[in-house]
Amino acid sequence: MSDFDTYLQTRKAASDAFLAGDTGPLSDVSVTSGSASILGPAGTVVTGVAEVAAANAAGASRFTGGETNTFETVDSGVDGDLAYWVGVQRSVVRVEGQDVPVPFDLRLTELFRREDGAWKLFHRHADPLAE
Repeated sequence: MSDFDTYLQTRKAASDAFLAGDTGPLSDVSVTSGSASILGPAGTVVTGVAEVAAANAAGASRFTGGETNTFETVDSGVDGDLAYWVGVQRSVVRVEGQDVPVPFDLRLTELFRREDGAWKLFHRHADPLAE
């Protein structure tokens, strides 16, 4: 297993924590300098390391737990110090103010770069998966 494959497992665990309202693991796998961006599922565009961290914190605060969260890989690859992952995230989550769990299925593209020798997330594009 490559170090990027191992990193993707850690990235998935960070997603699980995010859906439980905890951004700590996501912060650990994300860049701390340079460019960062999110193209969010609600049509938002967020740029900058601090701004992305704030958007992640705001997003996670809406979730009170993930019942299921799977990542289905469509494609991924590494070229030097850059890598990508493209896939589908299928989740059932508990959202603040909702009495029942909510399906939350997204198409994802994530970009990664090495920072101090470790893979880090620097871009996420997520939009709703068509039924």
